[in-house]
Amino acid sequence: MSSKAAALRLHVESALASRVASPFEYRDRPLVETVPAGIQPVDILTGGFPRGSLTEIYGPPCSGRTSVLISALASRTTASEVCALVDARDAFDPTSAEAAGVKLKNLLWVRCRNVDQALRATDLLIQGGGFGMIALDFGDTPAKVVRYVPLQVWFRFRRAVESTPTILVVLEQESNAKTCASLVLHMGMRETRWSQAAASAALERIVRPHSPGCLLGGSQISAEMIRSRAKREGDRLVPRDEKFMGAGVSSADFETHATENDSRAVPGVRGLEGGPGRR
Repeated sequence: MSSKAAALRLHVESALASRVASPFEYRDRPLVETVPAGIQPVDILTGGFPRGSLTEIYGPPCSGRTSVLISALASRTTASEVCALVDARDAFDPTSAEAAGVKLKNLLWVRCRNVDQALRATDLLIQGGGFGMIALDFGDTPAKVVRYVPLQVWFRFRRAVESTPTILVVLEQESNAKTCASLVLHMGMRETRWSQAAASAALERIVRPHSPGCLLGGSQISAEMIRSRAKREGDRLVPRDEKFMGAGVSSADFETHATENDSRAVPGVRGLEGGPGRR
């Protein structure tokens, strides 16, 4: 190496010493540890939720966003991990979540009144550490409000969870984190099932003068993988179960079913339990 190149290299290393250690040394791509969301089609689609990354789940109301989130919380709290839910609009239903398998004793529920409170709470939780999953629920917040969250906020969250075992999940009506998210899922509802068929409803109207009520029996949800940094960049996934290592598909469908005591749906992929599908 020439003296001029050596001097340039020394200058670059000195300038970056406080921010980048050994900038000229090649480093292998780190292992990306993933954990199951608890819904088999979603796990096969994504390979699981990556730790140390931001996962974004978005879609319109009643698209199954909360079903995926509650199922993931149930999976992590059942594994004795402490999780946190930052509820921007105080919409979380602990009763339904507990019925879906969430261990509430392992869940910190932060009830907020606006977007600013939710962002500050999320920042503090990430900096504090010790959580297996931190979920920021903007599902009930108007899309035009969340749209004004500065992009640097998502960058800061992404950098804060890097090299940590924390899974950061954000629920929204629109995708706002953009390239800051390592995994992006777009949720949508394909079909809704009601407990009373049209023929039965017509017969009921003849027998009774008032309009009959119909309970939600379940729905079919579609999850489309918009972005996966691990699959795009070829990062190595920690081996867990071959059926959850991805199958080369970009979307997956799963079904929800209603609980016996209310009309809200919970994920039920042929008996697989999850969380309430109120949104």
